[in-house]
Order: sequence, then structure tokens, then C-alpha cells
Amino acid sequence: MSQTTSTIPITASGEPVWELPSRGVVGMACLIIAEAAIFIIFVVAYIFYMGKSLSGPTPQQVLELPIFGTICLLSSSFTVHYAVSALRKDNLRGCILGLGSTVLLGAIFLATTAQEWYHLIHDHGLTITTNLFGTTYYSLVGLHATHVVVGLIMLTLAFGLALRGNVHEAHSEKLEVLSLYWHFVDAVWVVVFLVVYVIGR
Repeated sequence: MSQTTSTIPITASGEPVWELPSRGVVGMACLIIAEAAIFIIFVVAYIFYMGKSLSGPTPQQVLELPIFGTICLLSSSFTVHYAVSALRKDNLRGCILGLGSTVLLGAIFLATTAQEWYHLIHDHGLTITTNLFGTTYYSLVGLHATHVVVGLIMLTLAFGLALRGNVHEAHSEKLEVLSLYWHFVDAVWVVVFLVVYVIGR
């Protein structure tokens, strides 16, 4: 007895075969969702305690808009996107330029944050224990700065590997996963900037 083979097509002719999403992208998406939940808690706490400090200094007295640092950080989203796009085209030089620019812009942002904190602590005596504003401000902005540091460490490692020629087109997906984290950090800063420096003042 001969066996018959099914001739029913599984997919229609010409249609692309569906593939599972990248594990790296899925993992980063889960991490971003979890981190977003943490940031939401800190933002809500800042808004809840806004204006409830019993002593000064107040946000209106000490906070200034960090325009330059914000421009640098948001610009770094474009440079890291450029790095990923260049690597997809096997343009290592463009990738190095994009990564180097991203690291530089992120470092400048951190420097402006450190300068602001020095000004607040040294000139205005605002520490994390001064009042409710100090506690919520340093907690929220410090949480974001910590994420920037983590992102910069990973981007610097990628930049170093690219300089050594160890990054190729095949690694573009991994670099894209890293860029998703950096885009998240930038997006969170937009929320922090609006809540702390615009609404909070």
C-alpha cells in the first residue's frame, strides 16, 4: 500500500513566512515595561508630594530649566539610530561615529546633571533629607541618571568593540536592542523634564 502525501499548501503563494520576533527585542521590551512601572511610581510620588514641603528651598527658588542637557540627551536618540542604520549597511565607520556621538552626548547630559546637583547642594543646601521636595527630586532624577549611566556603560563597550573591528553587520540586531533601551531612557527624561522642571515649578 502506497502512502499519499498531503498537497494542501500551508501558506499562500507569495506571502512571507511569519517568524517569531527576536528574543532580544522581546526581552528588552519586557525590561522596559518593568522599568516603566518603576518610573511611574516615582513620578506619581513626586506629583503627590508636590508643594507639600514644610520648609524651603522650593522648586521655584532653586530649579532652572536644563535646556542644554536636554537637547544633548534627546539628540543622542538620533545618533544611536544612525549607528544602528549604518551597521545594517555594514558601514562600520558610520556606526563608530554614531556610537561615539551618542556616548559623548550622554556624558554631557550626566555632566550637566552633576553640575546642577552641586549647585543645589553647595549653593542652596538642598539634599535628599532637606524636605519632601529634596527627597522626591533626588529620587526621581537620580533614578533616571542611574539608567543613563547603565546605558552609557553598554554603549561605551559597544563603541570600544566597534573601534577594534569586532562589530559587523550580523550584530546589528543586538545593537538595535541596546538602542531600544537608550530610546526608553530618552523618553523617560521627557516625562521627568515636564513633571519636575515645567509643571513642578
